[in-house]
Amino acid sequence: MNTPEQSLLGKASAYVDRYDASLLFPLPRLAKREEIGAGANPPFFGADLWTAFELSWLNLRGKPQVALAHFTIPCETPNLIESKSFKLYLNSFNNSRFADAGEVQARLRADLSEAVWRGSEHTGSVGVQLVGTDRFDQQQVHELDGLLLDRLDIECTHYTPAPQLLRADQDETPVTETLVSHLLKSNCLVTGQPDWGSVQIRYSGAPMDQEGLLQYLVSFRNHNEFHEQCVERIFMDVWTRCQPTKLAVYARYTRRGGLDINPYRTSHPGALPPNVRTARQ
Repeated sequence: MNTPEQSLLGKASAYVDRYDASLLFPLPRLAKREEIGAGANPPFFGADLWTAFELSWLNLRGKPQVALAHFTIPCETPNLIESKSFKLYLNSFNNSRFADAGEVQARLRADLSEAVWRGSEHTGSVGVQLVGTDRFDQQQVHELDGLLLDRLDIECTHYTPAPQLLRADQDETPVTETLVSHLLKSNCLVTGQPDWGSVQIRYSGAPMDQEGLLQYLVSFRNHNEFHEQCVERIFMDVWTRCQPTKLAVYARYTRRGGLDINPYRTSHPGALPPNVRTARQ
């Protein structure tokens, strides 16, 4: 079983510019899910929505091609992909020849699907969409919708996750709200490098104390964990402490190494949010 310490994070690594699927480094999700009380059958659905801004390859005549790529990795997969390995894998396409974008897309889908389902009796497919240069001007920038928590003038004293700050008034009439903050910051689990993000919380149920929720989100500031794990921790803390009837947590993190990761977790299955970048991405 792979561990984060065995990855190339924080280590010198050779630049490989010829296609090499073995560069992908899957990491099991289960240990971190057990840590937050989600276990092997978590109470959420969703996916990790990735965007690659540095994808290039050669056509059969050796001419470089470029594209953006959107990846959808279901959270039901037993593994996530360590992000540096993902970047190194994408770089390995740079001097490799492919017949067309369709061949690149198929190769990406096959390799990523194998990696995220590795070690499981079940298999599935990862979503891969390539956006060619002819559609670059159609790419949108849009902030997460919802009531901005950052408007609140609060005092912050916790900088590691403090779920005790979460409160909901079970005696009040249930509400349906969408709340947003741009103050989410955590650090890479291995290197300690900062990860910056915005988070959207949709819920139905007893009204949550907004000041406590914002203080809780700020409390991730010095916490070391991968993006996907932070979002699942937020989901589980809100789910258990505030006991909403419905809950969805969506975070969009700023890109690093040409990649952004945008995890989405929801208590009820449904359509995924559109993978549209924010101004900071």
